[in-house]
Amino acid sequence: MPQTSSGPVLQLLASGLQRWIRNQCDSVEELNLALQGSAIELLRGRLKGVSLEARRVSFEQLPLLRAELQSGELKTMFRPGQPNQPLQLKDPFSIEGEVVLSGTDLNKALATDRWRWLADLLAEQLMGLTPLRSLAIDNDRLVLTADVITGKDPVQRSFSLCADQGTIRVNHCDAEAELLLPMDPSIKIIDARLQGGQLVIKGNATVHP
Repeated sequence: MPQTSSGPVLQLLASGLQRWIRNQCDSVEELNLALQGSAIELLRGRLKGVSLEARRVSFEQLPLLRAELQSGELKTMFRPGQPNQPLQLKDPFSIEGEVVLSGTDLNKALATDRWRWLADLLAEQLMGLTPLRSLAIDNDRLVLTADVITGKDPVQRSFSLCADQGTIRVNHCDAEAELLLPMDPSIKIIDARLQGGQLVIKGNATVHP
């Protein structure tokens, strides 16, 4: 588990970075950082990188069970006279790592205003029905349930998924239907898999501070 780097300057920086990260998220239950570099490099405006491990994170109303990320080199401006924001990130930087979501949390997220469009897209493009009633992860299968005409049983279908073209491709298990999920151009998905009721995603991204 990452630990805060030693030394008063790096401890001050780690504290500032933790505040910045928490401000980007809706909520963070547990957050640990490790800084790669030295105080001298920091004063020169550079830091080799930051590794992060977080648990029970909500980012843009998307609940993550776990996130493990590693940044590339950071160009910084150290401002010790401003304790509330001792560090300013000057340029975009790269991150790579893995995030894990549970099927239960993902189902709840798709019911929110922020992500309902994705629920409708999955149901319409993969099942020809809307709205989506629920999503579940059954071992290595994605199970979608959608309502049909009132009074009839809902329709349930199973899907697999994988990384493809920098995003996630959802494949119908019993038909030829498939869907490439819309993806932020700054994010590239390298691997995506379902296991044990969870969605595990590996990828990289460019962060614009």
